[in-house]
Amino acid sequence: MESQESQDAADGTDLQRAFICASFNQDTTSLSVGTKTGYRLFSVTAVDKLDCIHEGVECPDVYIVERLFSSSLVVVVSLSMPRRMNVYHFKKGTEICNYSYSNNILSVRLNRQRLVVCLEESVYIHNIKDMKLLKTLLNTPTNPTGLCALSVNHSNSYLAYPGSATIGEITVYDANNLSTLTLIQAHDSPLAALTFNGSGTKLASASEKGTVIRVFSVPEGQRLFEFRRGMKRYVSISSLSFSADAQFLCASSNTETVHIFKLEQHSPSQDEESPTWSAYMGKMFTAASTYLPTQVSDMMHQDRAFATVRLNMFGLKNISALATIQKLPRLLVASSDGCLYIYNVDPQDGGECVLIQKHRLFDSSEEQVEQKEEENPEDVSPEPASQSYAATVALPSTPPSSTTLMGYSEEGGAQKGEVIPEHEFAEGPVCLDDENEFPPFGNQSN
Repeated sequence: MESQESQDAADGTDLQRAFICASFNQDTTSLSVGTKTGYRLFSVTAVDKLDCIHEGVECPDVYIVERLFSSSLVVVVSLSMPRRMNVYHFKKGTEICNYSYSNNILSVRLNRQRLVVCLEESVYIHNIKDMKLLKTLLNTPTNPTGLCALSVNHSNSYLAYPGSATIGEITVYDANNLSTLTLIQAHDSPLAALTFNGSGTKLASASEKGTVIRVFSVPEGQRLFEFRRGMKRYVSISSLSFSADAQFLCASSNTETVHIFKLEQHSPSQDEESPTWSAYMGKMFTAASTYLPTQVSDMMHQDRAFATVRLNMFGLKNISALATIQKLPRLLVASSDGCLYIYNVDPQDGGECVLIQKHRLFDSSEEQVEQKEEENPEDVSPEPASQSYAATVALPSTPPSSTTLMGYSEEGGAQKGEVIPEHEFAEGPVCLDDENEFPPFGNQSN
């Protein structure tokens, strides 16, 4: 028994070495994982099986990997070139383009209209149809984690990012019309997490303290809900995620608990119709709160978790998301222990969620091979440089150049190389379900 436990622990250590990052796509049907050897894309549309639909080895040590819905477009950033973003058409095995920036890329967000790249003190907004740089937001407040959120609803494409480095102020920006919408004073301490609901009408936030989670209306910025995650200790919130219907919001952190909150308004008429003891006490507390200090009054109006998950881990990086899989609500947790956990969620009564499936994202055997390669690097011959996408499609009429784009500056700009004639661009909107969805509009080498 002890030998089995020690073997599991050893396997877990190997998996943590391989796991660098993870992200769910915009509709939580796919999981992207960055590894030491590249990246992997998984389909998460079933409970009992986890299909690896693609494994990319174009570049090692991938710390950012984002897939656009269920399309073949995937964005990758490697630790070996942290200032360069590569955009691939993984089904065709080709690079669509790449961009280089003045500093390390900290996060990338995308929807069907926009692609956003976040650096520590600047934000770049691209048109996803042709990857042109539309807007550069320079001298943004220091954002060391690259915190930002982009609405997956491309009809509004709202972008949220910290408006201050010292307090929890949120800047909400319209990435379609390229203008600032509003500033929201969300928390007293700096921000730690942001997310929009599917329609882009609600924005959830958490601060570095991690005790309170707030939900605001967009674009008005009015506070709609306030949830208390806990009081005993400050935690680091690693992810926030709405359910597809925006009725629930989950929050994961560096602790062993994932909280799920229910977004429901408590109307006075409901309390009058059911004069229970709890309703009576609620009215008493509400009346008493008017005579209490503001901090105590706010605490009495904060809702607690509707449902929770107890993870068998503590201190490991993880992200969580709410999804409907096989017509039932589920909570997905991808952890740096190299596993995906799937839980059932009771939408009526909440409570403790039940673990129904655990999937390994890697096989322990392949990790052992990887370890041997690390131990004997001299035995591994360097791979030949892959042929550029521009060379593959052969465009002799377009010589390489180092073009300065609109919005580029020496202090913080994006550079691309080759310029493809306008007739090479798609004339209509991107067709995400078609194999010709992203035509070859060039390799942007530097």
